[in-house]
Amino acid sequence: MTDKVLTERNGDIARIIFNQPEKRNAVSLEMWEAVETALEAFAEDPSVRILILSGAGGKAFVSGADISKFETERADEKAVAHYNTTTKRVYTAVEGFPKPTIAQIDGFCVGGGVALALCCDLRICGEGSQFAIPAAKLGLGYGFAGINRLVNIVGPAFAKEIFFTARRFDAEDARIMGLVNRIVPDGAVRQAAEETAAMIAANAPMTVGSVKFIIGETLKDESARDLAACEQRVKECFDSSDYIEGRRAFLEKRKPLFAGS
Repeated sequence: MTDKVLTERNGDIARIIFNQPEKRNAVSLEMWEAVETALEAFAEDPSVRILILSGAGGKAFVSGADISKFETERADEKAVAHYNTTTKRVYTAVEGFPKPTIAQIDGFCVGGGVALALCCDLRICGEGSQFAIPAAKLGLGYGFAGINRLVNIVGPAFAKEIFFTARRFDAEDARIMGLVNRIVPDGAVRQAAEETAAMIAANAPMTVGSVKFIIGETLKDESARDLAACEQRVKECFDSSDYIEGRRAFLEKRKPLFAGS
């Protein structure tokens, strides 16, 4: 694990931190590979109920690819294919992470940072945050999966504006577009992300997980949806000890303690 990617645990809340603040947390291939390893570990850990992704330094979430590494990591067709395959796996792993995910966005969120944030379930940013996808200024191609995620969240008109202009958008622009769930004062983003994470982690994990799965199915083409799996997830909730705990806690007027089973 490179020191450019850090992991933390606070009870049932896990965190992956992009740790290259001197470059606004621009991401190299080595960092993407480290994130993939961390995602696999947290996904398999039953004690983790929610994951926060953030950037170190308080001035950037992720500002895209580390261009200084392009000569070694993306110098030829084979290297570009390897880089793109790796990033695609990471985006897919974040999007398909079995537990809720929050992008804690402090400051700049550019290019691959926006792509990564779009893979998270929730996005919370500071008032001074700025967003951009500058592909059109760099002559880069942008694949279907990333554009589709953006369209699903902000709609086709805003997606076109973001890509066509390649300009920076401020936090209020992002809120109006639906790109972020919430704006909080700069300096309070970590607290807001952790409070939201704690609220989610206190709820029934099977219910939360089933809703995440079902919403994911709604975004697929109708022919590709697994409705039987959706029904099974709902059934498992009603068959769980957490359902019993939830009912009893309500009747006893106390906070429920969910075990995730």
